Amino acid sequence: MKAIKHILIGFLMCYAFAKADIQAATTNTTTTQCAMCRAVLESEEDNSTAKGINNGIKYLMIIPYILVGGVFYFVYRSKKSSKIETPE
Repeated sequence: MKAIKHILIGFLMCYAFAKADIQAATTNTTTTQCAMCRAVLESEEDNSTAKGINNGIKYLMIIPYILVGGVFYFVYRSKKSSKIETPE
């Protein structure tokens, strides 16, 4: 029960951070860029490059959360299977 509680807390923290990052990225996409990138991209007439840069930034923010979530899942699954196999 204690392990499930720790896993649930870890999952909720990862979810909260991921949701905050995604919300910050979708509310105002120009603030996710550094000052130099923003200056270069605003000077262009075509916004396709800016959209590509913003999508790249979003992907870079999401990937660590997916990896951490996967690690938590495999640890949970291994702990659960080891509890089932060992009679106490």
